[in-house]
Amino acid sequence: MKSARLVVLAVAVIAAGGAGMIAMNMSAAPPDVVETAAPAPQIELQDVLVATENLGVGAEVRDQLRWQPWPVTAISDGYITRNAEPQAIDDLKGSTVRLQFLAGEPIRKAKLIGPGQSFMSSMLPPGMRAVATQISADTSAGGFILPNDFVDVIMTRRRQDGANSSGPAFLTETILENIRVLAIDQAIQEDEKGQKVIVGQTATLELTSQQAEIIIVAQQMADRLSLALRSTHDAQEPAGKEADYLISAPGRRGTVKLIKSGSVTEVGAK
Repeated sequence: MKSARLVVLAVAVIAAGGAGMIAMNMSAAPPDVVETAAPAPQIELQDVLVATENLGVGAEVRDQLRWQPWPVTAISDGYITRNAEPQAIDDLKGSTVRLQFLAGEPIRKAKLIGPGQSFMSSMLPPGMRAVATQISADTSAGGFILPNDFVDVIMTRRRQDGANSSGPAFLTETILENIRVLAIDQAIQEDEKGQKVIVGQTATLELTSQQAEIIIVAQQMADRLSLALRSTHDAQEPAGKEADYLISAPGRRGTVKLIKSGSVTEVGAK
C-alpha cells in the first residue's frame, strides 16, 4: 500500500515539475535575433606624394615630402603617384615652391619650379613683364601693401608753368589701374610668423609691355609715384585707364586706317 502511494506521489511531483517548466517557457521572452552586417567594400588605395608641412611661396623642397595612401577614385590629374614615379622624392629635392602647399596636400609639379629655373619669370603669365619701381611707406599705403595685392599707380609732378599760373603747382593723375604687386623688395609673400606689414623700398609690378613703357616714362618725369591699395573684390576686374599719352611721343610709329571699296584695313604709319 505504501509503495503505491509513493509511486502516485512521485508521478504527481514529476507532473508538477513538467507543468512548471512549460509555464516558464511560455512566459519567457523570445531570444534576440542577431543580424550580421554585410562587410564594407574595400577602398582601393594608391600612394600619392604629399607635403609633410606647410610650404610657403619661395621655399626650397628638401625632406618635407612623403607617400600617403590615397583613394584611387580621388586621385586627380597632376598628382604624383608612387606607381608612376617611385623616385619622385629624390627628383624634386632642390625645387622651389611657386604656389603655397598646405600640410597633407598632394604635390603638383605645376606648383613647383625646377632647380636652376628663374623664380620671378615663372610667376609671370605669358606676355607679362615684371617692372620694379621705387616706393616708401608714405607712398605705399603706409606699408600695408603686400605681394599679390592690386594697386593703382598715381603720378605726381610739378606743373611746367607752375610759377606763372594761379592754379595748383602740382598735377596728380592715375596712370595705371588694378595692377598686381608681385613682390615688395625681396619678399614674395607674407611673413610665415604672421607679420602682415612689409615696408620696403621697391615694388615689383606685373605689367603688359605697354604698361611697362608707361611706368618707365613716368619714373623719369614724375616727382613722386604712389601706390593706392585696391579692394580684393577688384582683382577680377580688367585693368582700367592707362596714361598711354606718355608713350605717344612724336616719331612713335602708329597705324593708319585705309578705307577702300568698302573694306577697312590698318597699315603701319610711315
